[in-house]
Amino acid sequence: MPTFSADTSVRDIVNQDFRAAALFEARGIDFCCGGGKTLAEACAASGADGATVLRELASLGDVEPAAAPRFTSWEPDFLTDYIEANHHAYVRGALETIRAHTRKVADKHGANHPEVVEIASLFEGVAQELTHHMMKEEHILFPHIRELATQARAGRPAPPSPFGTVRNPIRMMEMEHESAGAAMRRIRDLSAQFAPPPDACATYRVTYQELQEFERDLHQHIHLENNILHPRAIALESGAPREG
Repeated sequence: MPTFSADTSVRDIVNQDFRAAALFEARGIDFCCGGGKTLAEACAASGADGATVLRELASLGDVEPAAAPRFTSWEPDFLTDYIEANHHAYVRGALETIRAHTRKVADKHGANHPEVVEIASLFEGVAQELTHHMMKEEHILFPHIRELATQARAGRPAPPSPFGTVRNPIRMMEMEHESAGAAMRRIRDLSAQFAPPPDACATYRVTYQELQEFERDLHQHIHLENNILHPRAIALESGAPREG
């Protein structure tokens, strides 16, 4: 099992043992957009106790891991297929349901709980942004990454890019990831960590559960792109040898 220290980046920790993602989720540690931070920096930002987190990470080695995917071993084109089939499909399936529920809760409970009105507005922004974001990935960035992978396997140089370098669309995608992640963090704060108030109806409670699951999936989704797919695409374009 790998050994981690306070100076290990949270990105590298999750890349080496994906079970750490659930641990970080529980501690409020950002391993997706903030994946480049060291564990010490990420713990300081979240208020988590670094020594405790290190002990919990070490204890993962005492448990036989489930057959979780080893994402870092996958070819980039296969990873794009996985992201589309799993995370993009999940987002598209969840958006309209959560939109409808957040609007309903805002209409019914906004007078007594004004935070739900802001939550509905924030989620509407997330829904619109992610809809356009996924289209750009599926029609522009991912096809280019697949072509980079195909050419590399054939021993041929990287194909010409319509955007100068793959770094340009990656930079834009990561800015949009940060925007969506920030909106979901605000929703988390407004909802008191997705804890419904005592007078919440069934729809209110379900909506908070849906929002929490949506944020959890978004973190995993962004991690796969920011911390695995994007660096691999940049390396393929430059002709650098594969890591991991």
